[in-house]
Amino acid sequence: MPADDLPETFHVTTAEQLRAVANLTRHRIMAVLRFEPATITQIADRVGLAKGSSSYHVRLLERAGLVTVVRTRKVRGVTERYYAMAAQSIELPDPGEGRPDVLMRNAVADLEAAPADGTRQVRMAHLRLTEEQFTQLGERLQALADEYRDLSDPSLPDASLVFALFHPATRVQAGGDAE
Repeated sequence: MPADDLPETFHVTTAEQLRAVANLTRHRIMAVLRFEPATITQIADRVGLAKGSSSYHVRLLERAGLVTVVRTRKVRGVTERYYAMAAQSIELPDPGEGRPDVLMRNAVADLEAAPADGTRQVRMAHLRLTEEQFTQLGERLQALADEYRDLSDPSLPDASLVFALFHPATRVQAGGDAE
């Protein structure tokens, strides 16, 4: 199934789906399948897993509806399955106050695992914005991410873009006054 035929967004709504997405290995498998279908062997090679482990994680993703078989072919009497994402993007529920954000946790793990001598662009900025500016910036960041996702070429090396725009929790000073 070409990416153009995929639904735009898959909304994670069940505990099973959330558990499937929360696992770092399955997060990495979904990254492999983001741009092109792959077999269990291809996934295992790209993620650095044994075929059995790769198969286990793909089955969990498939059962949760996050990946799907898009084509099959016979190879020496064995049916080879090609898996792809079930949608162009995945939307997770808000984790709620004080709970870890699955995407950010996995993104930080991927960043920490990236080669130290590789090219990285990591920045953090503290801003003071009106609600209108906050909304505008969020929309611009999303549009920029969408623009570059559309330009992505599966033959090029992977690159990850992560952004988080949020209002931090109000800190309470020792005397009990909010900062």
